[in-house]
Amino acid sequence: MSEAEPRLSVWRAHGRTRAVVLVLHGGAEHGFGGVPPWRLAYLRMVPLARALHRAGRDDGVEVRLLRNSRYGWNGAAEHPVPDARWALARIREEHPGVPVVLVGHSMGARVALRVADDPAVRGVCALAPWTPPGEPVDALAGRDVLIAHGTRDRMTDPVASHAYAERAGAVAARLVRFEVTNEGHAMVRRAPVWTRLMCAFTLEVITDVEKDETLRHAWARPASDRLRVPV
Repeated sequence: MSEAEPRLSVWRAHGRTRAVVLVLHGGAEHGFGGVPPWRLAYLRMVPLARALHRAGRDDGVEVRLLRNSRYGWNGAAEHPVPDARWALARIREEHPGVPVVLVGHSMGARVALRVADDPAVRGVCALAPWTPPGEPVDALAGRDVLIAHGTRDRMTDPVASHAYAERAGAVAARLVRFEVTNEGHAMVRRAPVWTRLMCAFTLEVITDVEKDETLRHAWARPASDRLRVPV
């Protein structure tokens, strides 16, 4: 493979694979260079992928972390979108009929929200998503969606993700948006909170069993009150 091709790291399920989580890293608005494995945006997702695997491996969950072919979104090229669709096609080929949950951070969250229309996808966990005005929401039709955004994020706009969630809620099967207080874009100040929400949501989508109290109380709110849930 050349440096211009996407790559996947895979953590296998224990026993038969019953579900797959595809993890998507962040990037930049512009950037045509590749993504070496030591790039911070990619490295940030490695512990999250491992946490997902620990939480779900005994229930048949496989985790795949995509490393994009290009670092940037790059305007109309939208380089990470075909990379994610390539990864989803691989999953469908290797595990036909198996449900998929997408987990993305920053630009990776934007990608996850874009490619959620893949027939295997059941849910999307978007962490500190980059959701510029006019970002389409149709791909989320019938999907479960969790959005989490730090209240002190200066890289991606929490106000924009709230506006996006308002529109997306009209098409998603159900949607909740958490506001992670005293947290910025890197998800480091309150890392356990991000990890817990991500793992709980992912396993809930896959198993249809609610186990996390924070999520249970959030889902119990009226739909209009689920877009600014403090945590």
